[in-house]
Formats: sequence, structure tokens, C-alpha cells
Amino acid sequence: MFYGTYARIVSIGLLLLLLPSLAMASEGSHTVDFPLWSGVFFVGLLLCIAVIPLINGDWWGRYFGLVSLGLAIPAALLVIFTEWTLLLHVLQEYISFIILLGSLFIIAGGIVIRVGAQGTPMLNAIFLLIGSVFASLIGTTGASMVLLRPLIRANKWRRYVVHIYIFFIFIVSNIGGLLTPLGDPPLFLGFLRGVPFFWTLRLLPIWALAIGILLILFFAMDSHFVKKESKERARRAMERLPEKKLEIKGRINFLFLLLVIGSFFLPPIPWLREGVMIAAAGLSVYFTEKDLREENAFTYHPIREVAILFAGIFVTMVPVLTMLQVHGSQLGVIAPWQFFWVSGLLSSFLDNAPTYLVFMSTAQSVAHAQGILSGLVVGVPEALLKAISAGSVLMGANSYIGNGPNFMVKAICEENKVRMPSFFGYMAWSTGILIPLFLFVTWIFFG
Repeated sequence: MFYGTYARIVSIGLLLLLLPSLAMASEGSHTVDFPLWSGVFFVGLLLCIAVIPLINGDWWGRYFGLVSLGLAIPAALLVIFTEWTLLLHVLQEYISFIILLGSLFIIAGGIVIRVGAQGTPMLNAIFLLIGSVFASLIGTTGASMVLLRPLIRANKWRRYVVHIYIFFIFIVSNIGGLLTPLGDPPLFLGFLRGVPFFWTLRLLPIWALAIGILLILFFAMDSHFVKKESKERARRAMERLPEKKLEIKGRINFLFLLLVIGSFFLPPIPWLREGVMIAAAGLSVYFTEKDLREENAFTYHPIREVAILFAGIFVTMVPVLTMLQVHGSQLGVIAPWQFFWVSGLLSSFLDNAPTYLVFMSTAQSVAHAQGILSGLVVGVPEALLKAISAGSVLMGANSYIGNGPNFMVKAICEENKVRMPSFFGYMAWSTGILIPLFLFVTWIFFG
């Protein structure tokens, strides 16, 4: 009972505590602003996602779209009457976001990786380690979509598997993407704003510490749970293993995956990048054998669910992000550990890409106010940029909505009959495991 209450405090309380600080603006600002109460639509949707499935999961499964729409419409009207261009901008971001997720989802759905081995603690840890590297090479979304289904198949024989996919979200869908601008959207935006492409490799010690600790913890936990499986289930699973140890089908989809990644480096012509992504997804559908998608139990339900929920999230968070952009400098954030935690906690619930940019601008203001002229990266003290980058990427794992792949992984797992934790249930895991880890990271790197 106490653990669940603690998770609720972390998930909702911290956001509510920060919002009043954002509302304390200096009068005379010429930037569009929203009243504090306008954050109720976002917080309301967050609470609906967290609470209603606990009360009546069947009802939520049928009507979550109406709930998302019901909160998004009044928020959209408020934005339109305040500054309609903000809504236009967020809709453009949403369309780009869904096209990226959708293209990677469709392309990865045509890749079948057959592993001729049982899902053991060692094999699962190797999967997570590979995923942590792939996440920085093909993005957290790409790595998640490619590796999740083979991991599910390898562990089909086991009853106790939820922890595997929670750690998968921690490592592959979030923290693994820390090393390159390809890994996570905030880092790519930093690259577009002038941060050198290979600068993020300076975050390697943070990545190595976080991934190392999580893999050790996972191996110990998975070793505990695998002992609870019956020997009969293990024996039957061994009999059903394919002869080949490793087989990859649908390899042409890796070409389409690289096409999506390459689109990030195209000239900033409107919708060119999105057009390439759509084309890559269409080519994947055309060239991939239907049998491979059937073997992956591929359907469009997970991407539809993510698209509907995130439509509401993107619209309702406009007032909250605007308050942050207008008043972020008034939070009194000046030290690296403060940038790490504030950018991270807000990235746990808001879009981490604009949050990253807001605090990059705040850090530039800090450098100017303190007269710092050396050790700057795009006008930001390197220590502060490291803190912002790490916070925005690492703490996206704190909730299902902290990063795009998180909810996608949950939806695919549930489609494969894995009973994933509720919103608050997941928060209990992330609070118990990640918050102590982030405190340790703070002590080592940002203290």
C-alpha cells in the first residue's frame, strides 16, 4: 500500500509542485502565456491513463479514444483562442512523431529473428545489452521494435516475465539511446542546434554506469524468477526449439530501417523526411512476405492505440509546455544536479524534446548571467549540457508516457498476452529501481 502511494506522489505530485513555480511570471512578458488552471487537461488525461484501467480495464479498452478526445478538444479550443499557431505547431510535431513511430513499427514488424535457445537470464541479459547498443545506432524506437518480438518468443515458455519487459523499457527504449543524436529526439534536436555529432560520446561513462548496474540487477532478478518455473515447462520448451541457433528473415527491412534513419539528415524541406518514412513503410509492406508478419503476430492495434492516446497528450500538454518555456528561467535552476533532475522529471511526463530545448536556453542564460566564456558548447557550459542531455534521456523511463517507445512496448506485450503493470504499477518499478540509480548518477557525475 505504501509503495503504491509513493508511486502516485512521484508521478503526479512532482508535476503539480512544479507547475505553480512555472506560473510565477514577471509581469510585462510579451510572450503568449496560459493560466495555471489550463494544465488541468493534461493532468486529467494523465490521471485517466493511470486510474481508469485499474477500475475497469474493459471499459477503458473500448472508450480510451473518447476520453483522450474529450480532454483534447477543450484544450485545443483554449489554445486556439490564445494563440492558434501553437496548435498548428504541435499538430505538425504530432504528425511527424506518429509517422516516425508508425514507420519503424511497420518495418520492424517484417523482421523475424528466430533464436534457437530458451529465454534464460544470460540470454535475456545479452538481448538487453545488444539493445542498449542498438538504441544509440538506430534509435530507441527502432531497437525496441526490432528486438522486442524475438525476446517475447524466447521467453514464451515462462510464466514470470513481466520484469523482463520492464527492464527492456528501462534499457533499450530509453537509457541505451544516450550515446548519439540518433538515439533519442532531444539529442538529435541538440545536434540540429549545433551540438557536435560525436559530443554525446562524452556521456559514455554515465551510459556505462547506468546500463551496467541495470544489467547486473536484471540478471540477479531474472535468475530468481527463472527458478520458479517448472522443470516440465522447461523440458517442453526445449523440445520446440528450432534447429538453427539464430535465423533472421525479412532482412530487406533493415534497408528500409536505414532509409528511415537516413531521412533525419535530409535538408529541412517541409515533409520531405516524413515522406521518406512513409515510402519506407510502404516498401516494407510490399516486399515483406505475409507469413513473416503473421509469425510476428503483427497487427496495427498497438500503433492505433499509441496514436490515439498521444494525440490527446500532445494537445493537452501545450499549455504546460508553454508555461515552462515562458517561466522556466524563474525556477532558480543553476547547478548541474538541478538541471539533471528538473529536465528529467519533466521529461518523464512531457515531451522530452522541447523540454531539452527549454533547459538548453535556460542554461545559456545562466552562462551569460555568470559571465562564463570558456568550456561552452553552443553557448551552454558543458557540465550543464551533460546534465540536461542525461536527464532528458534517462528519465524518459520513469513512466509509460516518458518516451514514445515505452507505450508501444506495453501495447505489443499485452497483444502477446503479457500482463504488463498499470501506469502506477510501472511507476512503482521505476521508482524503486531507477530513482536510486539516478541518485547515484547524480552523486557520481553531477554532485
